[in-house]
Amino acid sequence: MKIFLYFFLILLLSSSGCNKPKVKPLVDPSLDAKNLPSQESWDTKIIFSDSGITKAILYAGHLRVFEKEQETLLDENIKIYFYNSDFKITSVITAKRGKVNDITKDLYAMDSVVAVSDSGTVVTTEELIFRDRDKKIVSDKFVTIVSPTEIIKGYGFESDLYLMNYVVYKVTYITKSDSNQHK
Repeated sequence: MKIFLYFFLILLLSSSGCNKPKVKPLVDPSLDAKNLPSQESWDTKIIFSDSGITKAILYAGHLRVFEKEQETLLDENIKIYFYNSDFKITSVITAKRGKVNDITKDLYAMDSVVAVSDSGTVVTTEELIFRDRDKKIVSDKFVTIVSPTEIIKGYGFESDLYLMNYVVYKVTYITKSDSNQHK
């Protein structure tokens, strides 16, 4: 009788394991794998250097690399520090978001962009581009420049990394700046 009871229990336990319902994971049908980044990072710090000398440091709250589109999207408070050869900060650009063209290495700062130089010049606009090929900061958008000596507003802008030598292509407003006002 004991053998029959053990045999019955084993049969009962083994058969109950086979009748378990299969669980399938839920799949989000709106998710398109072709539109997913190949890399993703949060609280990112990227150091750009040339021959061992730091040229810039980029901070981004969120970074996504899209290899097919050959671009890197940056969002959540972008901050870029540009350095001279003595590792002194010469200018800082902040923006809400940005992107990097992975082919040209051009960096786009977009949405509430502010660029500040160590000499006190402040540029505000909706988009600035750091053009890698000639190391210039450019924009075709409306810009406002407040320096210790002048205030200029207009469309189209080009400058060196130090925001010292700049051009506004279509000036809409210009006046002398009261240097005491900006201290």
